[in-house]
Amino acid sequence: MSESVLRSLDQARRGPSPDEPAGEPLMRDLIGDLLRRTRVEQGRTLREVAEDAQVSLPYLSEIERGRKEASSEVLAAVYRSLGLSITEVLGELYQRTTLFRLERAGSHRAHLVTAPVAPAHQARVLSLAA
Repeated sequence: MSESVLRSLDQARRGPSPDEPAGEPLMRDLIGDLLRRTRVEQGRTLREVAEDAQVSLPYLSEIERGRKEASSEVLAAVYRSLGLSITEVLGELYQRTTLFRLERAGSHRAHLVTAPVAPAHQARVLSLAA
């Protein structure tokens, strides 16, 4: 791999520095946030979901905080435990990511702005996921 690609991968792993604006979110952050929000909305503890999904509590905590990228098998077990389908998860991730559009400012520094989600486009994506 070229040096610039390796540098980009390292930067993506570290995340933006405090003086840098945030870029597009990482998938592990979006998934972790969705899992935590769903669990909290259901009034369940991390321990309850971890036991139900047969995942260690520390590992599930790391997933929720976006520090670990879980395998599809682990994620499927956690989704089932929370009563989520893959279609619901993909729909939520689609919605969250389309809210972000990078707009270049005069200084060429990117910042996030909201963009409306087109219902027809969302339905098309959800039908592909089903």
